[in-house]
Amino acid sequence: MSDLPSSEPTFLDGNAAAGPLRDVFSVDLTSAVGTCAGCGDAGPVGGVRLYSQAPGLVGRCPGCEEVLFTLVRGEQDTFLSMKGFAMLRFPTAG
Repeated sequence: MSDLPSSEPTFLDGNAAAGPLRDVFSVDLTSAVGTCAGCGDAGPVGGVRLYSQAPGLVGRCPGCEEVLFTLVRGEQDTFLSMKGFAMLRFPTAG
């Protein structure tokens, strides 16, 4: 058995993110600054074009019309996709 450090990456189970994720999703995201993965424009989430004529909400970039997020709430589950954002920046809750 070797005493050398392992070159294998160490990681935690995803459950270790429960606290930090709960902290993140407890903030008002409409004032968060989102960067569009499509065109690179950045602006507050409250400034996206929101379409509600579907079973849920669709937020599109005001610059290029890329879908930034979709939110669908059912009786038992909520579905959230934010794949159109390259990044979201918001103040740390504290």
